[in-house]
This record gives sequence, C-alpha cells and structure tokens, in this order.
Amino acid sequence: MWNDFAEYILSAVKDNPVKIAEVGVGKFDKIANELSEHDNITLIKTDILPKDSSVIKDDITNPNMELYEDTDIIYSIRPPSELQPYIAELALKINSQLIIKPLTNEDLNTGRVKMKLKNFKKASFYILR
Repeated sequence: MWNDFAEYILSAVKDNPVKIAEVGVGKFDKIANELSEHDNITLIKTDILPKDSSVIKDDITNPNMELYEDTDIIYSIRPPSELQPYIAELALKINSQLIIKPLTNEDLNTGRVKMKLKNFKKASFYILR
C-alpha cells in the first residue's frame, strides 16, 4: 500500500520540479525517503516534535508560513483528527494540492474543506484538487 501511495504522488508530479511538504512526519518516513530520491522533488518534513535534524520543527496549528512558501503538494499520513482542519487550511492558504491518509478506521475531519476519496491501486486517501 505504501508503495502505491508514493507512486500516486510521483505520478502527479511526473518529472516537473516540485516542492512537497510532509506535515506531521512523526517516526514514519518511508514515503518521504522514497520521494527524496527524486532530483525534481524538493522535500520538507515538519513535525512539532522532530525525530531528527531532517525534520523541521513546526506547529501546524500556528504554522511558519515561510516554510511552506511555493509548496505544490502537502501530504500527511495518519494525522490526528484534531490537526486535519489546520492542515487543510494551510493547503488552502498557500494554494497547494493536499493529500491526507487518515487511519483506516478514522473519518476525515477537515472542517469546511471538502476532500474526495481516492483509491489508487491498494492505497486509499483523500485529495483536495
């Protein structure tokens, strides 16, 4: 499933130069590692409690907007339900595509932002734009 999730993002960007942000990376960085192998992708990883120096400390409830400047795609894997509206609002503010992969048994909670369920091979997630 995770390979399919990464493949979807890669298929969306093709060979175009893009900036991608993973919000709330936590300790699971399989997708970020795969995306960072591509020369056309500038990747930033953020979390309120960075696990190492590759992750930038940022509080999504009060984001540092400069970090996300010119970001083409924001994605978040299993973000807590209470943070999902903040992630969606950030994507709207910077006019970025958004992909959220909630926990399998969890409903999406993006407030007024309506996202569409996307099934891509064995991966299911929600997209905005």
